[in-house]
Amino acid sequence: MAKVLAVNISHEKGVIKKPVEKGVFLENFGLEEDAHAGEWHRQVSLLGQESVDKIKALGIENLEAGIFAENILTEGIVLYELPVGTRLRVGETIQEVTQIGKKCHHGCEIFQKVGDCVMPREGIFTRVIQGGTVKAGDSIEIIED
Repeated sequence: MAKVLAVNISHEKGVIKKPVEKGVFLENFGLEEDAHAGEWHRQVSLLGQESVDKIKALGIENLEAGIFAENILTEGIVLYELPVGTRLRVGETIQEVTQIGKKCHHGCEIFQKVGDCVMPREGIFTRVIQGGTVKAGDSIEIIED
């Protein structure tokens, strides 16, 4: 079963996000108070623990939730294999996949601290179709048409 491991937030772009108890996700906006929220296609970022584990396997330690600036850390779903347009029920929200990976901006705190960033390769981005709260332990389901 796919689930949420952590919800993370930051007030600035390009920095490590900090875990919060629960996130409030607003329709067509994203995670309330997060630097990446807004009326655009990359409102929410998701990354799988499985992707983080690949970086850990390279010998890099202290990789906690939010280190790759992901809003939602997941487990049990291969996010980067989901087609753009896939709808997910994440906690109380419905989110639609809008982009797989991204170009990493040079000099970001994540790359400087970790030495590699898996987000450009395996992170995904969504827009919020239906708002609600998301917290660690919530299930993630693919919504079939």
